[in-house]
Amino acid sequence: NQGPMLTIHPKLKPWHPFTPTKLETSSSLLFKTKSLPATIANTIHENNQTEQTSAGKIKRLVLTQEGRTKLNIFPDRQFYAYPRFVTHVDDNFISTLTNLYRERLNPGSEILDLMSSWVSHLPKEVEYKRVVGHGLNAQELAKNPRLDYFFVKDLNQDQKLELGNCSFDAVICTVSVQYLQQPEKVFAEVFRVLRPGGVFIVSFSNRMFYEKAISAWREGSAYSRVQLVVQYFQCVEGFTQSEIIRKLPVAGGAQEDKSPFSWIMRLLGLLSGSDPFHAVIAYKNFKPVYES
Repeated sequence: NQGPMLTIHPKLKPWHPFTPTKLETSSSLLFKTKSLPATIANTIHENNQTEQTSAGKIKRLVLTQEGRTKLNIFPDRQFYAYPRFVTHVDDNFISTLTNLYRERLNPGSEILDLMSSWVSHLPKEVEYKRVVGHGLNAQELAKNPRLDYFFVKDLNQDQKLELGNCSFDAVICTVSVQYLQQPEKVFAEVFRVLRPGGVFIVSFSNRMFYEKAISAWREGSAYSRVQLVVQYFQCVEGFTQSEIIRKLPVAGGAQEDKSPFSWIMRLLGLLSGSDPFHAVIAYKNFKPVYES
Protein backbone atom coordinates (compact mmCIF):
# COMPACT_ATOMS: atom_id res chain seq x y z
CA ASN A 1 0.00 0.00 0.00
CA GLN A 2 1.19 3.52 -0.73
CA GLY A 3 1.40 6.17 1.95
CA PRO A 4 -1.21 8.94 2.26
CA MET A 5 -1.32 11.45 -0.57
CA LEU A 6 -0.53 15.09 0.17
CA THR A 7 -0.85 18.13 -2.07
CA ILE A 8 2.09 20.47 -1.40
CA HIS A 9 1.78 24.20 -2.02
CA PRO A 10 4.45 24.95 -4.66
CA LYS A 11 5.86 28.00 -2.86
CA LEU A 12 6.42 26.24 0.46
CA LYS A 13 9.40 24.22 1.56
CA PRO A 14 9.60 21.50 4.22
CA TRP A 15 10.06 22.94 7.68
CA HIS A 16 12.33 20.08 8.78
CA PRO A 17 14.75 18.39 6.37
CA PHE A 18 13.11 14.98 6.12
CA THR A 19 14.96 12.36 4.10
CA PRO A 20 13.17 11.21 0.91
CA THR A 21 12.27 7.87 2.48
CA LYS A 22 10.80 9.56 5.53
CA LEU A 23 8.94 12.04 3.35
CA GLU A 24 7.21 9.33 1.38
CA THR A 25 6.02 7.39 4.40
CA SER A 26 5.45 10.03 7.04
CA SER A 27 1.87 10.74 8.09
CA SER A 28 2.70 14.41 8.56
CA LEU A 29 4.77 17.06 6.84
CA LEU A 30 5.97 20.37 8.19
CA PHE A 31 6.12 23.59 6.19
CA LYS A 32 7.41 27.05 6.79
CA THR A 33 6.22 30.47 5.69
CA LYS A 34 9.28 32.26 7.07
CA SER A 35 12.92 31.32 7.62
CA LEU A 36 13.30 28.73 10.35
CA PRO A 37 15.55 29.47 13.32
CA ALA A 38 17.77 26.56 14.30
CA THR A 39 16.42 26.64 17.85
CA ILE A 40 12.94 25.84 16.56
CA ALA A 41 14.19 23.18 14.15
CA ASN A 42 15.89 21.44 17.04
CA THR A 43 12.58 21.00 18.85
CA ILE A 44 11.38 18.66 16.12
CA HIS A 45 11.91 15.02 17.04
CA GLU A 46 13.93 15.98 20.09
CA ASN A 47 14.08 13.44 22.91
CA ASN A 48 13.06 10.64 20.54
CA GLN A 49 13.92 8.09 23.20
CA THR A 50 11.59 9.57 25.81
CA GLU A 51 8.67 11.18 23.95
CA GLN A 52 6.80 7.88 23.93
CA THR A 53 6.34 8.12 27.70
CA SER A 54 6.36 11.91 28.15
CA ALA A 55 2.80 12.46 26.91
CA GLY A 56 0.15 12.99 29.54
CA LYS A 57 -0.92 9.76 31.19
CA ILE A 58 -4.36 8.61 30.06
CA LYS A 59 -6.23 7.48 33.16
CA ARG A 60 -9.23 6.06 31.32
CA LEU A 61 -10.88 6.00 27.93
CA VAL A 62 -13.86 8.33 27.50
CA LEU A 63 -15.38 6.97 24.28
CA THR A 64 -16.66 3.53 23.42
CA GLN A 65 -15.67 2.04 20.09
CA GLU A 66 -19.15 2.85 18.78
CA GLY A 67 -18.85 6.45 19.97
CA ARG A 68 -15.78 6.94 17.77
CA THR A 69 -17.47 5.95 14.52
CA LYS A 70 -18.31 8.29 11.64
CA LEU A 71 -20.94 8.05 8.94
CA ASN A 72 -18.33 8.87 6.31
CA ILE A 73 -15.67 6.21 6.79
CA PHE A 74 -13.34 7.40 4.03
CA PRO A 75 -10.04 9.01 5.12
CA ASP A 76 -10.38 12.58 6.34
CA ARG A 77 -7.69 13.76 3.94
CA GLN A 78 -9.99 12.91 1.05
CA PHE A 79 -12.82 14.93 2.58
CA TYR A 80 -10.56 17.95 3.15
CA ALA A 81 -8.63 17.64 -0.13
CA TYR A 82 -10.17 20.84 -1.50
CA PRO A 83 -9.82 24.11 0.42
CA ARG A 84 -12.88 25.75 1.99
CA PHE A 85 -12.26 29.48 2.40
CA VAL A 86 -15.34 30.06 4.53
CA THR A 87 -15.98 30.61 8.23
CA HIS A 88 -17.95 27.84 9.88
CA VAL A 89 -19.47 30.01 12.62
CA ASP A 90 -21.10 33.44 12.66
CA ASP A 91 -19.62 36.84 13.55
CA ASN A 92 -20.94 36.79 17.13
CA PHE A 93 -19.16 33.50 17.81
CA ILE A 94 -15.94 34.76 16.23
CA SER A 95 -16.05 38.01 18.22
CA THR A 96 -16.56 36.10 21.48
CA LEU A 97 -13.70 33.75 20.65
CA THR A 98 -11.30 36.55 19.72
CA ASN A 99 -12.10 38.34 22.99
CA LEU A 100 -11.44 35.12 24.89
CA TYR A 101 -8.05 34.77 23.19
CA ARG A 102 -7.32 38.41 23.99
CA GLU A 103 -7.98 37.68 27.68
CA ARG A 104 -6.20 34.32 27.98
CA LEU A 105 -3.27 34.38 25.52
CA ASN A 106 -0.40 36.59 26.59
CA PRO A 107 1.50 38.69 24.04
CA GLY A 108 4.78 37.05 23.14
CA SER A 109 3.38 33.55 23.67
CA GLU A 110 4.15 30.55 21.49
CA ILE A 111 0.87 29.10 20.26
CA LEU A 112 -0.15 25.88 18.52
CA ASP A 113 -3.36 26.22 16.49
CA LEU A 114 -4.57 22.63 16.30
CA MET A 115 -6.94 21.60 13.47
CA SER A 116 -6.66 25.08 12.01
CA SER A 117 -7.63 26.51 8.61
CA TRP A 118 -7.20 29.79 6.73
CA VAL A 119 -8.07 31.92 9.76
CA SER A 120 -7.13 31.58 13.44
CA HIS A 121 -9.38 34.29 14.98
CA LEU A 122 -6.49 35.59 17.10
CA PRO A 123 -6.71 39.32 17.95
CA LYS A 124 -5.02 41.28 15.17
CA GLU A 125 -3.37 43.83 17.46
CA VAL A 126 -1.61 41.26 19.65
CA GLU A 127 1.85 40.02 18.66
CA TYR A 128 2.87 36.48 19.51
CA LYS A 129 6.36 35.04 19.41
CA ARG A 130 5.35 32.12 17.21
CA VAL A 131 2.10 30.63 15.92
CA VAL A 132 2.28 27.11 14.48
CA GLY A 133 -0.74 25.76 12.65
CA HIS A 134 -1.89 22.21 12.06
CA GLY A 135 -4.60 21.01 9.71
CA LEU A 136 -5.52 18.77 6.81
CA ASN A 137 -5.40 21.21 3.90
CA ALA A 138 -2.10 22.89 3.02
CA GLN A 139 -3.75 25.54 0.85
CA GLU A 140 -5.97 26.73 3.70
CA LEU A 141 -3.06 26.83 6.14
CA ALA A 142 -0.83 28.69 3.66
CA LYS A 143 -3.54 31.37 3.39
CA ASN A 144 -3.63 31.94 7.16
CA PRO A 145 -1.77 35.22 7.86
CA ARG A 146 -1.22 34.46 11.55
CA LEU A 147 0.75 31.27 11.05
CA ASP A 148 4.54 31.41 11.09
CA TYR A 149 4.75 27.70 10.30
CA PHE A 150 2.29 24.90 9.69
CA PHE A 151 2.13 21.16 9.22
CA VAL A 152 -0.36 18.74 7.68
CA LYS A 153 -1.35 15.62 9.60
CA ASP A 154 -4.38 13.35 10.02
CA LEU A 155 -4.81 13.02 13.79
CA ASN A 156 -7.31 10.22 13.33
CA GLN A 157 -4.58 8.08 11.76
CA ASP A 158 -1.65 9.12 13.95
CA GLN A 159 -2.01 11.17 17.13
CA LYS A 160 1.69 11.79 17.76
CA LEU A 161 2.73 15.42 17.24
CA GLU A 162 6.26 15.86 15.85
CA LEU A 163 6.88 18.74 18.23
CA GLY A 164 9.17 19.10 21.19
CA ASN A 165 8.16 18.59 24.81
CA CYS A 166 7.05 21.75 26.64
CA SER A 167 7.41 23.89 23.51
CA PHE A 168 4.16 25.95 23.59
CA ASP A 169 2.50 28.33 26.02
CA ALA A 170 -0.96 27.70 24.58
CA VAL A 171 -2.84 25.32 22.30
CA ILE A 172 -6.13 26.31 20.68
CA CYS A 173 -8.65 24.14 18.86
CA THR A 174 -11.59 25.87 17.17
CA VAL A 175 -14.84 24.14 16.08
CA SER A 176 -12.99 20.90 15.29
CA VAL A 177 -12.89 18.74 18.41
CA GLN A 178 -16.02 16.91 17.21
CA TYR A 179 -14.02 15.15 14.50
CA LEU A 180 -11.42 13.50 16.77
CA GLN A 181 -11.78 9.72 16.94
CA GLN A 182 -8.93 9.33 19.46
CA PRO A 183 -9.40 12.45 21.59
CA GLU A 184 -7.78 10.90 24.66
CA LYS A 185 -4.46 10.43 22.82
CA VAL A 186 -4.64 13.86 21.20
CA PHE A 187 -5.29 15.59 24.54
CA ALA A 188 -2.38 13.62 26.03
CA GLU A 189 -0.11 14.89 23.24
CA VAL A 190 -1.32 18.45 23.80
CA PHE A 191 -0.39 18.03 27.46
CA ARG A 192 3.12 16.95 26.40
CA VAL A 193 3.82 19.93 24.10
CA LEU A 194 2.44 22.48 26.58
CA ARG A 195 4.76 24.14 29.04
CA PRO A 196 3.78 23.90 32.72
CA GLY A 197 1.03 26.47 33.25
CA GLY A 198 0.19 26.39 29.55
CA VAL A 199 -3.45 26.63 28.50
CA PHE A 200 -5.55 24.51 26.14
CA ILE A 201 -8.66 26.28 24.81
CA VAL A 202 -11.23 24.13 23.00
CA SER A 203 -14.14 26.04 21.44
CA PHE A 204 -17.14 24.77 19.50
CA SER A 205 -20.73 25.49 18.52
CA ASN A 206 -23.59 23.39 17.19
CA ARG A 207 -22.32 23.34 13.62
CA MET A 208 -20.45 20.41 12.12
CA PHE A 209 -19.85 18.33 9.04
CA TYR A 210 -22.42 15.80 10.21
CA GLU A 211 -21.00 12.83 8.32
CA LYS A 212 -17.51 13.49 9.72
CA ALA A 213 -18.42 14.09 13.38
CA ILE A 214 -18.08 11.11 15.71
CA SER A 215 -21.20 9.31 16.86
CA ALA A 216 -20.86 10.44 20.49
CA TRP A 217 -20.98 14.05 19.27
CA ARG A 218 -23.69 13.68 16.64
CA GLU A 219 -26.10 12.00 19.03
CA GLY A 220 -25.49 14.40 21.91
CA SER A 221 -27.01 17.70 23.05
CA ALA A 222 -25.16 20.97 23.57
CA TYR A 223 -24.88 20.14 27.26
CA SER A 224 -23.59 16.60 26.71
CA ARG A 225 -20.99 17.85 24.20
CA VAL A 226 -19.58 20.27 26.75
CA GLN A 227 -19.40 17.45 29.28
CA LEU A 228 -17.69 15.24 26.71
CA VAL A 229 -14.87 17.77 26.25
CA VAL A 230 -14.62 18.13 30.03
CA GLN A 231 -14.12 14.36 30.21
CA TYR A 232 -11.40 14.54 27.55
CA PHE A 233 -9.48 16.85 29.88
CA GLN A 234 -10.26 14.75 32.96
CA CYS A 235 -8.96 11.56 31.39
CA VAL A 236 -5.42 12.98 31.08
CA GLU A 237 -3.53 13.16 34.35
CA GLY A 238 -2.18 16.64 35.06
CA PHE A 239 -4.74 18.97 33.52
CA THR A 240 -6.38 21.37 35.95
CA GLN A 241 -10.11 21.37 36.58
CA SER A 242 -11.88 22.50 33.42
CA GLU A 243 -13.43 25.93 33.13
CA ILE A 244 -16.58 26.19 31.00
CA ILE A 245 -17.56 29.36 29.16
CA ARG A 246 -20.94 29.61 27.42
CA LYS A 247 -22.65 32.31 25.43
CA LEU A 248 -26.11 31.12 24.47
CA PRO A 249 -28.07 32.65 21.57
CA VAL A 250 -31.20 34.75 21.75
CA ALA A 251 -33.77 33.76 19.13
CA GLY A 252 -34.45 36.19 16.31
CA GLY A 253 -32.67 39.11 17.96
CA ALA A 254 -35.56 39.46 20.42
CA GLN A 255 -35.09 40.68 23.96
CA GLU A 256 -33.50 37.96 26.02
CA ASP A 257 -35.91 35.72 27.93
CA LYS A 258 -34.26 35.07 31.30
CA SER A 259 -36.77 32.48 32.48
CA PRO A 260 -35.35 29.12 33.64
CA PHE A 261 -37.22 27.31 30.83
CA SER A 262 -35.71 29.55 28.14
CA TRP A 263 -32.22 29.11 29.62
CA ILE A 264 -32.57 25.32 29.57
CA MET A 265 -33.88 25.34 26.00
CA ARG A 266 -30.93 27.46 24.85
CA LEU A 267 -28.50 25.30 26.79
CA LEU A 268 -29.79 22.23 24.96
CA GLY A 269 -29.53 24.04 21.64
CA LEU A 270 -33.29 23.96 21.01
CA LEU A 271 -33.78 27.66 20.26
CA SER A 272 -32.71 29.26 17.02
CA GLY A 273 -30.65 32.41 16.79
CA SER A 274 -26.93 33.13 16.54
CA ASP A 275 -24.44 30.31 16.91
CA PRO A 276 -24.08 29.24 20.55
CA PHE A 277 -20.57 29.65 21.93
CA HIS A 278 -18.97 26.99 24.11
CA ALA A 279 -15.39 26.83 25.31
CA VAL A 280 -13.72 24.41 27.69
CA ILE A 281 -10.39 25.53 29.12
CA ALA A 282 -7.78 23.78 31.25
CA TYR A 283 -4.11 24.27 32.13
CA LYS A 284 -1.14 21.96 32.37
CA ASN A 285 -0.36 21.29 36.06
CA PHE A 286 -1.52 24.70 37.35
CA LYS A 287 -3.24 27.92 36.32
CA PRO A 288 -0.76 30.81 36.38
CA VAL A 289 -1.57 33.88 38.43
CA TYR A 290 -0.50 37.19 36.90
CA GLU A 291 -0.30 40.44 38.82
CA SER A 292 -2.24 43.26 37.17
